[in-house]
Amino acid sequence: MTSLERVSATVAHREPDRVPIDLGATSVTGMHVSVVYRLRQALSLDAPGSPVKVINPFQMLGEIALDLVDALGVDVIPLPGPRSSFGFPNADWKEWTMRDGTPVLVPGGFNTDYEPDGSLYLYPQGDKSVPPSGLMPKDGFYFDGIIRQDPIDDDNLNIEDNLEEFGSISNSDIQHYKREVDRLSYTGKAIMAGFGGTGFGDIALVPGLGLKHPKGIRDVEEWYISTSIRRDYIKAVFERQCEIGIGNLKRLHEVIGERIFGVLVSGTDFGTQRGPFISRETYLDLYAPFHKRVTDWIHRNTTWMCMIHTCGSVVALLPDIIDAGFDIFNPVQCSAEGMDPKVLKERFGNRVTFWGGGVNTQHTLPFGTPDEVRREVRDRIDAFAPGGGFVFNSIHNIQAGTPIENVIAMFETVRDYGAYR
Repeated sequence: MTSLERVSATVAHREPDRVPIDLGATSVTGMHVSVVYRLRQALSLDAPGSPVKVINPFQMLGEIALDLVDALGVDVIPLPGPRSSFGFPNADWKEWTMRDGTPVLVPGGFNTDYEPDGSLYLYPQGDKSVPPSGLMPKDGFYFDGIIRQDPIDDDNLNIEDNLEEFGSISNSDIQHYKREVDRLSYTGKAIMAGFGGTGFGDIALVPGLGLKHPKGIRDVEEWYISTSIRRDYIKAVFERQCEIGIGNLKRLHEVIGERIFGVLVSGTDFGTQRGPFISRETYLDLYAPFHKRVTDWIHRNTTWMCMIHTCGSVVALLPDIIDAGFDIFNPVQCSAEGMDPKVLKERFGNRVTFWGGGVNTQHTLPFGTPDEVRREVRDRIDAFAPGGGFVFNSIHNIQAGTPIENVIAMFETVRDYGAYR
């Protein structure tokens, strides 16, 4: 099978020749750039000191280039976007060295260096004349969003203030995506897109990292409170955001057509380690109607599959998430309460594809032994793979400091154990 055939079969709940593999096809299935660098060195893909692109500065994710895709047997690749979460273009690459000595390439808008205390700031659209929007703490590996909340005047809240980053897609961005599809279509891989704009209430986006002067409700705590005390306002924001998002998908489909496999529709998290942090009633009232409008449009007008990413224990919401039209569920955080892989497969395995769940990135992969990694990967394949409906990926992005021998053990086990018999 080609990679696209393999992924298509498993999402249709048929057993392909082997379990498909994703690494880096989305912003939530990737690998920290320092691990990418060490993995490429271990596989002798680069000369020592060859830099790796930072394709997602917010999470410091490294590029999973096509030679690494082939070396690991990966089946899914990303459709790159035109700019970072901080609003500067993914262009004008330049060399930069991380604190641990990792050589990387960063976009031109990544125009800062470490502060005397060891911290690092990033600025919206690379504009250092305005306050920074991202902070990597001393000894940190990722950026935290900086809250830049103006005083809230409840009598004069304007939904347009919370829609500034969700405007109609530009012709130049549409042409960017067309060029990237043209470039990648020959690979035979399944292409996943993350166009943005349909992640209603995605808390990573609320602070407006790419906006120079964010207005509206931009404080994380205030946003969550607002879903209760200002629900009519939040609904009005979602309503307009949904209209814009579907309009953008329509224009993108006109030029991309069916050359992508799927789209990450939502990255909004709904779970904690112990259970959902919203009630089922809230999901059904505030989120599900907009999710369903987007997935309905996609399913009526395209062949694209719809993915939702939500961390934590969301088994109580999963029937409603599936009813909202999602074909793919990620990251399948099996360590969270109630997220036992065998139970999930038994209850939902004929209705949704589990994309992830392959190994625990909080404990086993960073802190276990290679044998422990192999054992957990085999257990997850045994649980999720029968009958199709499983794409192997770790549980969320592979973290900085993860031992390379564990990463290699993970991929070797999927390769050796993931064939359907």
